Amino acid sequence: MPARNPELEATNQALADVRKIYAELAARPIERSCQRVAQCCQFQLTGKIPHLTKGEALIAARAVRARGKKSLTSPADGSCPMLDPRTLRCQIYEARPFGCRTHFCSAAGGPYQRNEVLDLIHRLESIDESLGGDGPKPLPKAITQALAEL
Repeated sequence: MPARNPELEATNQALADVRKIYAELAARPIERSCQRVAQCCQFQLTGKIPHLTKGEALIAARAVRARGKKSLTSPADGSCPMLDPRTLRCQIYEARPFGCRTHFCSAAGGPYQRNEVLDLIHRLESIDESLGGDGPKPLPKAITQALAEL
């Protein structure tokens, strides 16, 4: 029987809690319809980059690793490093961060109103603190740091 690793168990529980937040967001009756047109993934063009808490970054990093990657490559066009340049689809769509789920994309219905998701944001921040995070970071930096921790 393998020895228990309380730190790993706590991390896995925190990540399960982040996934619950994602599920709660999806279940809310807020009109959304992501068409996966990838406009929001064009960081250089939009001037907006999602910021991830440590829990979100770890989930995204695990999804990156599950695809066989060990690091991120920053695209020359300034798009999200998770965007597949051939298909223009998110390579980690099911594991995409909260900011990508609540983005500003007009094709999906515009941004969520902050007051509609503030409770979930506070929970993500609490999980960040429990994991030793120091607040949200821009997506490329957050995922790169999380990959280094895995």
